[in-house]
Amino acid sequence: MIKLSLICFLLLAASNITYAQLSTQEIAVLKANMVKAVENSKLTDSLFTQLNKLPNKTALITGYTGTLEALKAKHSWNPYNKIKYVGSSLKTLQKAIDMDKENMEIRFMRFSIEFYTPSFLGFSKDLAVDKKEIVKHYQNENFGLADQDLVKNVAKFMIDSKKCTPAEVKILKKHL
Repeated sequence: MIKLSLICFLLLAASNITYAQLSTQEIAVLKANMVKAVENSKLTDSLFTQLNKLPNKTALITGYTGTLEALKAKHSWNPYNKIKYVGSSLKTLQKAIDMDKENMEIRFMRFSIEFYTPSFLGFSKDLAVDKKEIVKHYQNENFGLADQDLVKNVAKFMIDSKKCTPAEVKILKKHL
């Protein structure tokens, strides 16, 4: 009887777990700060620490955390740490994708990290899959919560990456 009530309590508690949510304004500030963090290691570390403290992160917050791990790799001078951070970043991004397979922004975060990571390191294995998923979003005009600036910037990046076929470029250009 005690075991049954304990199991019921745990199931109830688990169903009431809320995910860390940020307001639209907080997400906008976070995105702006992440752009700045590309060139600022202290800001990268600060944002990473703040996001890492959030309990029960959403897929998008998990994706941002993974992106910040990649920025930590960029800012590190030690080659071992660079590789460690990129590997950790991609694991975190996979977790985010597993949480929300249809989120174009998370797919783009992983695509851009793998795009800039030297292929000889073996971290660029999801480029084709992510490209296909991103282009599918453009083809179906399914951008979820992505704002117009993000839609345009992702399309431009994908075209500039030279990873897309002429047919895919045509789809992406419709959104510039």
